[in-house]
Amino acid sequence: MDRATQQRRVDTFRQLHHGEHILVLPNAWDVATARVFQRAGFPAVATTSAGIANALGYADGERISREEMVAMVERIAHALSVPLTADMEAGYADTLQGLEETARLVVVSGAVGLNLEDAMAGEASPLYDIQLAADRVRAVRESSAAAGVSLVINARTDVFLANVGEPETRLAHAIRRANAYREAGADCLFIPGVRDAETIATLAREIAGPINVLAGPGVPSTPELERLGVARVSVGSGPARAALGLVQRIARELRERGTYEGFTTGAMTYAEANEL
Repeated sequence: MDRATQQRRVDTFRQLHHGEHILVLPNAWDVATARVFQRAGFPAVATTSAGIANALGYADGERISREEMVAMVERIAHALSVPLTADMEAGYADTLQGLEETARLVVVSGAVGLNLEDAMAGEASPLYDIQLAADRVRAVRESSAAAGVSLVINARTDVFLANVGEPETRLAHAIRRANAYREAGADCLFIPGVRDAETIATLAREIAGPINVLAGPGVPSTPELERLGVARVSVGSGPARAALGLVQRIARELRERGTYEGFTTGAMTYAEANEL
């Protein structure tokens, strides 16, 4: 992908966080699923680290190598005509220098942005010190700009997802972290694990930048999230796990009943799949 095309996609994706309506961002795990989402009319697509890792035989949580993850991101980015943002977990690096290399590789892949978590990979749940986590955001900002494309950074805090601290402290903690990441250069602030409307509204009001909420059971609908002030909603590994659930049901049907409804009803045609 030439740099001018990539930069146009970066600009488009960044602007989508400040539009009149919420950005609904589906998460793909290979070229075919990304093309399905693009054909459905979504203005941008994201990857899911868990979906890609699982498809390649790994558990989620940076068990997959950085090189394998970037290779899939590159495949998807070059197959789309809309912006692609990459879920790069905690950056596949413990050091700032390693993180800078991750950012450079994402630029080279043709993606327009990345997710960056503040949870330490391989640990039970502890988060990076807030200053170090902000420095990591800053490193991605500076490294990607030096590589020629200032990536759209979706800085994620796992305060709620990992149940960090006492329940009554989590809201203020998440707000403090998100604002620090925003000051360090993040474009959007991702707070997975929140579900109730009151907490989401407070996050949208108190965080000085667009926020991203993870869709799932108990999370308000996208029109309601838009009303609450959310700029972006993503679905994470949900579609990938739903697809695996379908395959599991097909396996049971074949094994237990010897019938074929699971993959003959509602299936995409052979020709349509090839067109992807």
